[in-house]
Amino acid sequence: MGFVACKPTKSGRGKNTSPPVEATQARTGSLPLVERLSGTVWAENQVVLYPEIAGRVAEVLVDNGQTVIAGQPLVRLSHDSAHEQVRQAQAGLRIEEARLRQSHAALGEVKAQANRIQSLGDRNLVTQVELETISTQLESAAADVELAQARVEQAASNVAEQEDTLTKAVIKAPIAGIVGVRHAEIGMQVTSSTRLFTIGNLDRVNVRIDLTDSMLDYIEVGQPVHVFVSTDDSDPLVGTLTRISPFLNPVARSTEAEIELINTERRLQPGMFVPIDILYGKSSQATLIPTSALYTDSNTGREGVFILKETPQDDPEAELSAPVAVTFSPIDAIARGASEVAVKELQPGDWIVTLGQNLLATGRTEARVRTVTWEHVLELQNLKREDLLEEIIHPKASGK
Repeated sequence: MGFVACKPTKSGRGKNTSPPVEATQARTGSLPLVERLSGTVWAENQVVLYPEIAGRVAEVLVDNGQTVIAGQPLVRLSHDSAHEQVRQAQAGLRIEEARLRQSHAALGEVKAQANRIQSLGDRNLVTQVELETISTQLESAAADVELAQARVEQAASNVAEQEDTLTKAVIKAPIAGIVGVRHAEIGMQVTSSTRLFTIGNLDRVNVRIDLTDSMLDYIEVGQPVHVFVSTDDSDPLVGTLTRISPFLNPVARSTEAEIELINTERRLQPGMFVPIDILYGKSSQATLIPTSALYTDSNTGREGVFILKETPQDDPEAELSAPVAVTFSPIDAIARGASEVAVKELQPGDWIVTLGQNLLATGRTEARVRTVTWEHVLELQNLKREDLLEEIIHPKASGK
């Protein structure tokens, strides 16, 4: 890039009063149609961990940024009371099992007595009342056994419940991933609504965006997307639109879409708010100009370009042309790409200023021009600020 200083001219016509600019020619082409949106980054399987029981934090076993596997203990709650409840439940189970044995013994006695009475009854040695009485006692003893058995099952269920509660005193990772947003601290009292950690897989992320109902007419699953780490990112992550929810918010008239991305380089972090370009087609043929040619008039707020009124002629005594008349022309963009803009006010071949517009914004109507290629302009647009400064200080010999 960089303007090369003019060599002194032999004539004293005051060429140096016209500011130096760079210019290239507009051309014909088509642009990818782009919808620029913003999205929020989420880790794959990102979940917030809560305790299932209330208690006091006795031990925190992991810290922020630590990688864990599924089932790995993260936090231990103080469980003295839980142990006591398990012991009480186990004691209750033993009591009910003893009662069940007693009821079985009682049933055995009644059965033996019933057999004796029945034997006597066969010889008509007992009355019908005695037979009916022992039959009733037998049914009652059998019912006592069933009741005791039910109580044993209830006590066993209580033991299992208390033991399960005891296991909940150890909060484990539900998935493999990385721990973050730690809130758990030793000694703090927690309930089932207390956040302890956030955990998720950062090697894969999904970016969630909102689509309006009108966007659904041209945006669909499978379209390519570019996800930028920052607004000036020249190396976006490339992916496709993974899914779109079919349910619209009845108030906002919008729905959520997701983009799944590989993130092994960790360029994206959960919670980031990132720019996203959805490429949903191509524009028709139109006149194209580089985005760097656009200039917004600070007085009117109109966007436009500075156009050369004639083709710049090479000056054999300088690397810039003789002064050329320029004028500011407002434009309306038909379509915008990452580095090019389609317009309808210009013609292919028109010379437009791509660098130095601020020098013309003061009302100057002439400029000395350094003609550059389209490729040179796009290369400059892709330079980061540090590289751009280096290019200005030490311009490449190739220049154009």
